[in-house]
Order: sequence, then structure tokens, then C-alpha cells
Amino acid sequence: MIEGFQNAGKIPELRRRIFFTLAMLAVYRVGVHIPTPGIDRIALASFFDQVKNTIFGLFNLFSGGALEQFSVFSLGIMPYISASIILQLLTVVFPYLERLSKEGEAGRRKITQYTRYGTIVLSIVQGLMIAVGMEGTRGAGGEAIVLNPGWSFRIMTIITLTSGTAFIMWLGEQITERGIGNGISLIIFAGIVARLPSAVTTTYQFINEGELGLLIVILVVAIVIATVAVVIFMERGQRRIPVQYAKRVVGRKMYGGQTSHLPLKINTAGVIPPIFASSILIFPATIAQFVQQPWAQAMAGYLAPGQWLHDVLYVGFIIFFCYFYTAVVFNPVDVSENMKKFGGYIPGIRPGQKTAEFIDRVLSRITLGGAIYLSVVALLPTLLIRQFNVPFYFGGTALLIVVGVAMDTIAQVETHMITRNYEGFMKRGRLRGRRG
Repeated sequence: MIEGFQNAGKIPELRRRIFFTLAMLAVYRVGVHIPTPGIDRIALASFFDQVKNTIFGLFNLFSGGALEQFSVFSLGIMPYISASIILQLLTVVFPYLERLSKEGEAGRRKITQYTRYGTIVLSIVQGLMIAVGMEGTRGAGGEAIVLNPGWSFRIMTIITLTSGTAFIMWLGEQITERGIGNGISLIIFAGIVARLPSAVTTTYQFINEGELGLLIVILVVAIVIATVAVVIFMERGQRRIPVQYAKRVVGRKMYGGQTSHLPLKINTAGVIPPIFASSILIFPATIAQFVQQPWAQAMAGYLAPGQWLHDVLYVGFIIFFCYFYTAVVFNPVDVSENMKKFGGYIPGIRPGQKTAEFIDRVLSRITLGGAIYLSVVALLPTLLIRQFNVPFYFGGTALLIVVGVAMDTIAQVETHMITRNYEGFMKRGRLRGRRG
């Protein structure tokens, strides 16, 4: 792998793509530090110290710390992700969207266009809600966060935050088209990894001050490395169902007769289930910040991270969303019909409905294993904090995103290098026919 990265700099096209990707990510990180006008940043910082375990903390994570500074990129890429997920779910409900998803490149472009429109609408709504919420919010000392509240501040905030999200969306599409890797995923990756230097510095200070033992830090680092290895293993894990294709005679040629396989990923749903589960569970804590009632505070306390009720519900929601999202993105009936159309069948299983039932049964079993794996990784930071009382700066969801995006990007780099090797072979090779 190290030799492969060394050779990557020798390929001009790949080198240009990598430099372009790094330049676009640098532009994104610069925008994170450009503040929105009309905000008292000191009061805002004291407010965010109180709401780390609420939905504001989750949004701040995916915005790369932009929401904490209330910059022009405060909404981050979350409206785009939400619009994409909504479009995927609506594809199952509306036949028109389902037809578009099966029309190839033209249909995907249309769905992408609808996703952009949905992103702008969600950004406007979220920008208005954040502006109104900021006007009624005060810092730890009771000082106002918004200097001049009113509709002028709200309209300015909506325009600024919506434009920032649209620009990030454009950056992501440019990275995907002209850079390396998936642009949207890399932007989230950059926002999470940007916290790593400050986390290392803070941990070093804790060690010097005697608040954290060196052996505990070494143990935690070993656990994190082992967890990353498990994540890589599970993300690559798949169940391969053998598929046999019958021989067909078309004209004078014979097609088929070969053996292939149908790969079913253990974690088909990806990182979506922990994100949905976190959003649902931290919503009561967010409401409790604005509803100063004893019952609201008690409910927020029971659902706080580290409490047994929170952990039980968290695992339950992850398992539910694993099955739900897998059912949305993978349809065994369509797979069975496509196999039957091209003369494929699973040995020992009748084509058609029986094949669909077999695939669904296998998928249900491996999805349970994937859900358990996601639950363990998502709860690991909470368990480390509870057992060793150490500051853990990255949640399980963030760890899954970082490892998954890194794996996808490395795979694309390897694909470019393999393509380059084939091209070089064809250019160097001289194939001559026999002379009669």
C-alpha cells in the first residue's frame, strides 16, 4: 500500500486530482472560520459548552465545528444528506421516482436535481429556525447571543447559511467530478478529522497535568486501533451467494454457462442507522434546553448518553433502522427478476419467488450481524468514558464515517492506478500479427 501511494504521485492525472481535492477541502476549512454577522461569539461559545450532548452537538460534528462558530458554513452538508435520504425513501412511495431511478444516467441526473432543490428548501427552513432560536438563546452568563434581533437578522442569516450550504454542495460535486473520492463524504471526513490535532494537544496536556495516566492512554489507543481493524474487516465483509448462468444459443454463438456470485454486504445500511438513532435520542435533550420544566429535565437526564435507558434505546433504534434502510435500498424481488431475465439461478433454488425468499432470508440474517456490529462500535466511546473516565473526542458514528470514507477513497486511488497500468501496458506493448 505504501508503494502504491508513492507511485500515485508519478501519475499526472491522479496527481492533479489529488491536488484539486486537497485545494477544495482547504477552501472548505477556510470558510468554516468566516463568521456570520450579528453574533456575539463569546456568548455563543459559552452556550455550546452547555449543549454538547444535544442535537446541536451532532450538527456541529457534521459541520466540522462551523456551527459552534456560527460561520457561513454552519448548516454544513447536513441539508444535502437529509434531502438525499428523503428522496431515497420517497422512491419507494412514488412510482415516478422509482421509474427515474431505473432510467440510468438521465434518471439519476433528474433525482440529483430534485435533491438540490430539496437541499435549498431545507436550508431555508433550518436557517430560519436557527436564527429564531439564536434570538431567544443566551450564554452562560445571561448575555444575548444575537446583537440586533429582528427580521433583518433572520433574513440575513437565512441568505448567508443557505448560500454556504449551496457552496459546500457545489464543492462536493466538483470534488466528485474532478477530484478523487466522493466529495460530500470527504467534506464530512475533513470536518471530523480537523478536530484530531486539538484532541491530541488536549490529551497531552491532561497527561502533563496528571489528570490522565499514560497507561490508560496507551490502552485507549490500542482499543481504537483494534476497533478500526474490526470496522475495516466488517465493512469489507460480504456473503457471496453462488449464481449459475444457463447456456443460451443466440444465432451461431453460445452465451452463459459460467458461474458467478451475488455479493451481499454485512452492513448494507452503512452509517445511516447510527445517525438516525442519535438524532431521535438527542432530540428530547434539545427540547429540554428550551422547556424549563422538571419533567422535561428528568426525561433529558434519563436519555443522556451513558444512562442505561439511552443505551438500550440506542441499540434498538440502530437494529430497526438497519433493517428498514436495507429494505429500502435492496429489493430481493428485483434482484431475482433480473437474474431470471438473464438466465441466472441459485443452485438448488427455483428461480422467481423462491429465489427472492432465499435472498431475503440470507439478507435478514447477515443484517442482524451488521446491526450488532454497528451497535458495539457506536457504544464504544460511551463505554470507554464510563469505565476509564477518559475524554473521547470522536463518537462511534464519526469513527465509522472516517474509516468508511478513507476506504472508499483508497479504493478509487487504486482503481486509477490499475487503469494507468493497463494503459501503459497497451502503449508499450507491440502486438504483431503472423506473417504468412
